[in-house]
Amino acid sequence: MTTTRIRRRRWDLTSIGIVIAALFLIPYLTMVLGSLKPRSEISRIPPAYLPRDWRPGNYVDMWHTPETPLPFNIVSTLAISILATLLVLAAAVPAAYHTARRRFPGRAVFLALVLITQMLQPTILVTGLVREFFALGANDTWFAMILVNAAFNLSFAVWILHSFFAAIPPELEEAAQLDGLSRIQILVRVELPLIWPGLITATIFAFVSAWNEYAASLVVLTTPENQPLSVALTKFVGQYDTAWQYVFAISTLGIVPVVVLFAVIEKRLVAGLTAGSVK
Repeated sequence: MTTTRIRRRRWDLTSIGIVIAALFLIPYLTMVLGSLKPRSEISRIPPAYLPRDWRPGNYVDMWHTPETPLPFNIVSTLAISILATLLVLAAAVPAAYHTARRRFPGRAVFLALVLITQMLQPTILVTGLVREFFALGANDTWFAMILVNAAFNLSFAVWILHSFFAAIPPELEEAAQLDGLSRIQILVRVELPLIWPGLITATIFAFVSAWNEYAASLVVLTTPENQPLSVALTKFVGQYDTAWQYVFAISTLGIVPVVVLFAVIEKRLVAGLTAGSVK
């Protein structure tokens, strides 16, 4: 293959990558630009892509709207998402480690049931969940939504971590036992550093799922101050009128923590995925 053909192929691949990236980024760019427009300009026909009257003040005004107590909604979303993610990891790590290292009766059935629970959605179980939380006196609380999000994200975390634990040679654990390490020390000091990609994948999945959860939050959390951003956002969408400038602004605000999460853990994710690839 000549140098000219190599360069042409490289430019072709680069062009395809730019087009694909643009297809994914244009909706987000539209959302950001919409958050900087007045309401009248958003509903204008035909609409203008770029704002004619730039309104960065929308990001200030949205904090003082009567529809929703936005500061409380952000705190609620952060608290539920972070605590639910930590609960998922706390339960998934020992469960995945035990199923990967031990052959116990019913192991295959247990893993199958874990996978089946991933097929269920909070929407179809919301009535039962509400009745249970009323019986426990936990309805309309962060605790209820932390349990819901943790329960529905736990199965994926167990499965992904199980595959990572199973890929670690058992001889490594046996060598650690000969060095006098206990099982907990082996898990913390030997196994966990080797499954960073799995831990990060489970963390991202659990956090993003909890951050975006809507159906159960809409029914379980009835107090406006307790509701997450996904529910508070709908308060700006009315039957006859919609405050699109605030919908776009809050949506833009809502993706910031997810972007920050990816930025913070990107180096660890790449380092874990490439570990051992070069001798």
